[in-house]
Amino acid sequence: MQLSKEDTLAKANAICKNTLMETLSIEIVDFGDDFLVARMPVTPRVHQPDGVLHGGATAALAESVGSFASHFFTNLDKYFVRGIEITANHLKSVTEGFVYAKATFLHKGRTTQLLDIRVTDEAGNLISICRLSTISLPKSK
Repeated sequence: MQLSKEDTLAKANAICKNTLMETLSIEIVDFGDDFLVARMPVTPRVHQPDGVLHGGATAALAESVGSFASHFFTNLDKYFVRGIEITANHLKSVTEGFVYAKATFLHKGRTTQLLDIRVTDEAGNLISICRLSTISLPKSK
């Protein structure tokens, strides 16, 4: 029996308890055949001292959604996934509201994956463009 989309999202968010994702209030909000979307509130907890979204928090959001996407589309009974490189280009500042990160695959190989992650604000403005490389390695028996 396949879970409903709502049950799958609830299960995905439940496994994020006591992790950086919970600390930053990152929540998985949507997924499809080849994408995953998460959101993070922009509050003083993720601000730089001058009151704008910290680039490190944006990178943490991007790596979280990208790694989660790789996990989501990998057979975790046989493989484990690790991030191996992330880049982030920050284009616009945000002071409040939510930012959304949508991860899509540029390459979905058996061993390595490359994800494009677009971070936008609530109005759809592009905030950051990130790239994440992940690797799927066989679990030892």
